[in-house]
Amino acid sequence: MDTLTESNLLCLLQLASPALPVGAYSYSEGLETLVENNVINNQESLQYWLKAELRYGAIRLEAAVMVRAYNCMIRNDLEALCRWNMWLTAARETEELRNSSLQMGRSLIQLFAKLQPQIKPLAYAVGNCNYAIAFGIAVAYWDINIQAAMLGYLHSWISNLITAGVKLIPLGQTAGQLLLLNLQSLISDATASILALEDDNLSCCSWGLSLASMAHETQYTRLFRS
Repeated sequence: MDTLTESNLLCLLQLASPALPVGAYSYSEGLETLVENNVINNQESLQYWLKAELRYGAIRLEAAVMVRAYNCMIRNDLEALCRWNMWLTAARETEELRNSSLQMGRSLIQLFAKLQPQIKPLAYAVGNCNYAIAFGIAVAYWDINIQAAMLGYLHSWISNLITAGVKLIPLGQTAGQLLLLNLQSLISDATASILALEDDNLSCCSWGLSLASMAHETQYTRLFRS
């Protein structure tokens, strides 16, 4: 579909809502380590990190795979859907990042199967499901415009990390909202860029995230699971 109806928009808002019970609030994706090590300590450094992740980081791979899951659903290609799910699992750099993706994916696909019981056979067939895969399945099933879905996916991701940063640094709620506003244009640019990616160009530069995530596994005190 090329348009976004009111019904589709409401479905997208439900998927991208921080109230969606998938446990996203419990993950910081290495941000807790970076704050602990004083790499990120104010609004400016958090914004710089988030910009770098949107331009070069692993979130681009996740979002690109979400699009491929959507396309697999449109084509009714279960084999390719399972293959992309395994590909994304293998692409996760650390145990924490892999576990967070699989836990959130499992929670979302189980929730969606309760909301839409018709997809239960598909959920069982995919098995241990990454979050991007589950999101793509839901987007396709609810017939949501893929560009709008990408905006929602990235907005949800960045909102979660800003919330984590507000708690960890700490920042005020106004600073968090200003950050979200400042990053709107970059979210739009990242959406267009990711949607244009060919399979052979799926790559990222996320060694900073990988090192932060590995250090978080042994961090002495932690508020977040990653």
